[in-house]
Amino acid sequence: MIHRPSRREVVKTAASLTVAGALGPRGATRALAEAAPQTSHIDALLREATNAGEVPGVVALAATDNGTFYEGAFGRRRLGEAATMTRDTVFGVASMVKLITSVAALQLIEQNKLSLDAPVPDIDPAIGAPQVLDGFDAKGVPQLRPAKRPLTLHHLLTHTSGFAYRLWDAKAVRYANAIERLPPAKRKAAPRTPLMFEPGDRWQYGTSIDWVGRIVETVGGDPLDVYFRNNIFDPLGMKDTSFVLSPRQYARQASVHRRGPDGSLTAEPLEPMAKRQASAPRSFSGGGGIYSTAPDYLTLIRALLGGGALDGARILRPETVVLMGQNQIGDVDVGVLKTTVPLLSNDVDLCPGVTCKWGFGHMINMRAMAGGRGGGSMTWGGLLNTYYWIDPGKRIAAVFMTQVLPFADGRALRLYRQFERGVYAAV
Repeated sequence: MIHRPSRREVVKTAASLTVAGALGPRGATRALAEAAPQTSHIDALLREATNAGEVPGVVALAATDNGTFYEGAFGRRRLGEAATMTRDTVFGVASMVKLITSVAALQLIEQNKLSLDAPVPDIDPAIGAPQVLDGFDAKGVPQLRPAKRPLTLHHLLTHTSGFAYRLWDAKAVRYANAIERLPPAKRKAAPRTPLMFEPGDRWQYGTSIDWVGRIVETVGGDPLDVYFRNNIFDPLGMKDTSFVLSPRQYARQASVHRRGPDGSLTAEPLEPMAKRQASAPRSFSGGGGIYSTAPDYLTLIRALLGGGALDGARILRPETVVLMGQNQIGDVDVGVLKTTVPLLSNDVDLCPGVTCKWGFGHMINMRAMAGGRGGGSMTWGGLLNTYYWIDPGKRIAAVFMTQVLPFADGRALRLYRQFERGVYAAV
C-alpha cells in the first residue's frame, strides 16, 4: 500500500529539500576548494586501489546542498593503454537508467496522464492480461493462469509486479528453457515474460521498468530518448547522458573489464564506432542500455536531493520526491539477488545485514550504515559496477563509477564502501 504523506509531512520535508541547488557551478567550485584539505584521504584510497589493480579506473563525486565538494578520477579507462580516467569519462550505467525512467513516469503522474493505482495502460497482453507461472507439471511443462489482480504502475515502479530477470531468478530460467522444448504452435502462444508471482505478493528485481519505459513512450507521446532529453536531460543540462554515443563521447568511453578467477582484470574490446553507428537501435529500454558521466548523474541525484529542482530547473514536485524516498512495499522486504550467471553477476546484497525496502526508483536502507549513509537513504547501481546514493537526512549525494564485470564485484564494492566512509568522514 502506497504511503500518502500528510500535508504537514510534505511541507516539512519540502522545506528542507528546497535548500539544495542554491549554488551554481561557481559555488560548486568554491565548495570543492574549501573541502580539499579534508578529502585528501579519499584521493589516497582511490589512487591506491587503482595502482594495485583492484579496479581499472574510477571516477567518484560527492555533493551536499552547497554543491560538489569532492571529485576524484584515478586509474585508466582501459588497462594497458595510456588514456587516464577523467571526470568526463563516459560509462555504461545500465540499470541506473531505471531511476530516470521512474522520474519520467512520475512526471506523467503529476500531469494526471497516468495513475499509480489504476490498471496500467493496456499496451500489450503481457501487462494488460498477465499470466502467472504456477509451476510445472510432471513433464516439466509450465502451468500458467491469469493473474488474480491487475498490474498497476505502483507494482511496476516497486518491482512487486512479478516480472523477473533470468539473471537472478532460477524459476524464470527454467520457464525459458521449458518453452523452448514446446511444439512450435504452443511455444508461440506461451507468454515470453509471465509473472513469477501474483502482483504485490513480494519483491523481485526484473523487467518492470522496461515496461514503464514503454508506457512513458505511449502516454508521453515521444520515443523514450526524446522524452528523456526534452523533460529531464536538457532542463538539467545533462549533455553526456544518452542511449547512443556521439564520436566525441565514444572517444571518452571507458572499457569494460572482466574479473578473472585469480582477481585479475582483462579489458574487453570496444565495438568500433562505425559498426556501432551502423547497428544503432531504433528503440530504447527504460531498464538499461544508457551511457552517462559521473558529473551528469550527480546532477540528476542532486536535483532529487533538492526536492526535484537544481539551479532553477524543476523536474518533479517536492511532494513527489518525498514519495520516491518512502517505503512503498509495506511489509515486503528487498531480498538478496541470487545469481544464475556468475560471469555476469555475483549474488547481490548491497546493504548486508540491513533491512531494505523499495520506494519509487531506489532501494532504501532502513537504518544507518556503519560510518556512512543514514537510515532512509536511497541507492541503486548498474551492471558494470556503477553506483549512487542519496542521503536526505545528512544532505549528501554521491556517485561511484567503474567498469567491471561481474556485477557486485567484491573489490569494487569494498572500494565503494571505503569511498562512502571517506565522504562522511570529510563532512
